[in-house]
Amino acid sequence: MATTSAPYTRRWRSSTRRATSAGRLTSVGPPAAVTRREIELHGQATSFLEAGDDSGGPVVVFLHGLASSSRTWETVLPQLGRHAHVLALDLLGHGVSAKPVSGDYSLGAYAAELRDLLLILGLDRATVVGHSFGGGVAMQFAYQFPELVERVVLVSSGGLGSEVTPALRAATLPGAGTVLHVAAAITPRWAARLTYRAARVTPGLSAALSGADLDGLAAALNTFGDGGARAAFVQTVRGALDGAGQRLAGTDRLYLLDGVPVLLVGGSRDPVIPVAHTRAAHTLIPGSRLEVFDGSGHFPHAEHPHRFTALLREFLGATAPAHAGQESLRQQLQDASTERTQCSTEPGQDGT
Repeated sequence: MATTSAPYTRRWRSSTRRATSAGRLTSVGPPAAVTRREIELHGQATSFLEAGDDSGGPVVVFLHGLASSSRTWETVLPQLGRHAHVLALDLLGHGVSAKPVSGDYSLGAYAAELRDLLLILGLDRATVVGHSFGGGVAMQFAYQFPELVERVVLVSSGGLGSEVTPALRAATLPGAGTVLHVAAAITPRWAARLTYRAARVTPGLSAALSGADLDGLAAALNTFGDGGARAAFVQTVRGALDGAGQRLAGTDRLYLLDGVPVLLVGGSRDPVIPVAHTRAAHTLIPGSRLEVFDGSGHFPHAEHPHRFTALLREFLGATAPAHAGQESLRQQLQDASTERTQCSTEPGQDGT
């Protein structure tokens, strides 16, 4: 069952954009209306933002990171929605989607969730854009369902190396859920807002964290007051990380993206996942494109939405969609595999 709520609105200063060296949009026109929709998927509410379903353009799906939501793409959707059919999910356990205690918060389950949503909506293929943990989901989706993928865009993506911020590693420790609950309970919203405002003007913090990084941190902390979101966060983190860092590495399967247009985006000052991971992935994926936003942190798409949207538009227009399937996947796996022949035992040596 699908339901559509009132359009999601946001105040915009101007709808006219001119081309600049910063990479702003070159087209002129009003931003697309963004609507929040909700679908019941396997008995659980799945919420997503949608725009541009009448644009006639390609389908582009956006996936957020840990303790985040579809709102991280809110400045991108209205602009890109003029040229593409865009969807931004609240993954299970995040945003306003369901947060079941017994939910499956693995990469594979998230990839299957996306597949099922596309099938329900009658969408055959999509370009998948993933930020942070969402990048890991995007890669998993491409590996599991290559026939549904036209392009892959990884933004400050996880799964490309072991290093990660200590704060996320700490979430894997016993009692992390209790600590997050207590922190949320003893920090009233007014105090959190005051701390957030102070952090934005504190020289040390403002130099280490961008405004978008602080926004992302504030949004994450705000979700931990919800027991379901808190439990989902801890379960997801423990499935992807351990005390040493990221333990789910996607680098050993990057060769499966051969033939798929791939765009890699990172921020040069990312405090969460080193941009070196993104650079290294670029060297491992033949034909991939790399864009590093100088001075940006972990949320380059939120810091520079017009530049990011223009980059996506250019990438969509300059690349032909992939048309992979089971046969091409079989060939890639066979080409990359090494057959190991088990030597048979000579007669008389096995006791017969």
